[in-house]
Amino acid sequence: MAVTEITNLEFGKMVQAAASKLSKNAEFINSLNVFPVPDGDTGTNMTSSMASGAKYERNANSTKVGDLAAALAKGLLMGARGNSGVILSQIFRGFAKGAEGKTVLDAHDFAEAYGNGAKVAYKAVMKPTEGTILTVVRESAQAGLEKAKQTDDIIEVMHAIYEASTVALKKTPELLPVLKQVGVVDSGGQGLVFVLQAFDEALSGKVDKDDSYKPDNAEVDEMVKAMDHKSVQGKLNPEDIQYTYCTQMLVRIGKGKQVKQKFDYDTFYNYLAKIGDSLLVLNDDSVVRVHVHTEHPGEVLSWGQQFGDLQTIEIHNMVWQQEEIMEHDEEEAERSETPIDKAREASKPKPETAVIAVTSGDGIAKLLKSLGVTHVIKGGQTMNPSIQDIADAINNSGAKQAIVLPNNGNIFMAAEQAADIADIPTVVVHSKTIPQAMTALLEYNPEASLEDNQSNMEANLSTVKSGEVTNAIRDTEIDGQTIKKDDFMGIVDGKIVDTDPDLKKAAIKMVKQMLDEDSEIVTILYGQDGDKKTAEEIKAAVEEMDDELETEIYEGGQPVYPYLISVE
Repeated sequence: MAVTEITNLEFGKMVQAAASKLSKNAEFINSLNVFPVPDGDTGTNMTSSMASGAKYERNANSTKVGDLAAALAKGLLMGARGNSGVILSQIFRGFAKGAEGKTVLDAHDFAEAYGNGAKVAYKAVMKPTEGTILTVVRESAQAGLEKAKQTDDIIEVMHAIYEASTVALKKTPELLPVLKQVGVVDSGGQGLVFVLQAFDEALSGKVDKDDSYKPDNAEVDEMVKAMDHKSVQGKLNPEDIQYTYCTQMLVRIGKGKQVKQKFDYDTFYNYLAKIGDSLLVLNDDSVVRVHVHTEHPGEVLSWGQQFGDLQTIEIHNMVWQQEEIMEHDEEEAERSETPIDKAREASKPKPETAVIAVTSGDGIAKLLKSLGVTHVIKGGQTMNPSIQDIADAINNSGAKQAIVLPNNGNIFMAAEQAADIADIPTVVVHSKTIPQAMTALLEYNPEASLEDNQSNMEANLSTVKSGEVTNAIRDTEIDGQTIKKDDFMGIVDGKIVDTDPDLKKAAIKMVKQMLDEDSEIVTILYGQDGDKKTAEEIKAAVEEMDDELETEIYEGGQPVYPYLISVE
């Protein structure tokens, strides 16, 4: 039996089913992330964004689909997280525009509204990239428009949209080389396919009663207010933070006594881009939401007031927050040495999964713990731990399962043997270097299975170039290099690429060979035989090579290698 219109009841079922579908598949979507820095969190971002939209739609006091679509778009805007969440919000912003004023949607209305969503999404991205969620929305929207010319059955139109989205998704690896390289489809595109699949199932009556998504308000609020700055930068030296203030505001467009300008997105955005970074500007017809890191929060607020009154304002001093975090960490480290605190530590709940890393250097150990490592085994180059050392760390962790990061090729076999004899299920992520471990840990998900974590973490190892600078202990010729005793060598992923009598010059020459057009982040870890002053000089030389690179410096404290340098 043909269905010729979507009422408020059908639309509500579609939205709630989509929220449920994303929630159930968030970890699978996360596993598809392949880019060097994030977070692995596409599924999480899309889920929390859609949860916010579903909350607004569910609470909307209207029986008109146009109003419900507007509520959905508003909720998505307020809860959007990450690029994937932002694009999803823009798709439904365009959809809401197309559905504006309509009590119900017929097949043509729905196809037109969804097609408008595709247009708005493309416009929202400054440099649209094919092989992403944008390809999926564009091609599925076109299929819907074509089908609406042939039938007034909205189920057939919706099914055509969903089927086209799956075909477009399968093509993403051919359009985006990095996806083909690791053999996955685009994660954001996969998220949208799940949304459309849920819409299709809801309209066709295939959604089970248990599939309705009804989280309580506290759950949704927790999802959409996830910590804004939870990242590797949480352990940065306060002196390395370029902009002091994280500034957020919500502006009611055209309202208030200070309005001087009619809102124009490009004008609004371009001014803020000049006075800060980490800029996010989202808007609909009534509000604009801003997030920016800046030295001039007052200027941000004054700028916003020229377009409307300020509904909400948040300003956080990130330098002060960093100082507090570092002081707290130091105090915790000191207290952990006392018997009382050791007893407290022993009484704490044990982790479900122990993430065990082999490393040397207190600074590196702290950095790895900030990324999710729960236990550290002292070791590395020249001091490889034994099978028993690793097995003891696993068995004494108190966890139900374990992941081991050897961080050195010479420790692989010992780690594998330890995993075989351990009392709990254990896998080895074959990281050869500290930078590889750091990159692998960005893919670690405490909620994922052991096997999925191993797969996802290992898939990320090849995305980072690892450089080491150390001195030669004898004359030799290797890797095409003539090496003299006591000269410094630059070693990239196990291959000697340069030598120089001067430590700093050797490091700079090495980094120059590591950089390519895709390089974005350079991380410098200085060890026992290095120092921050020289690290700063290396950083300055790197930025002269490419001023768009983001360069970070940490005190690693490692022996043997004065500098460990990674390029992502």
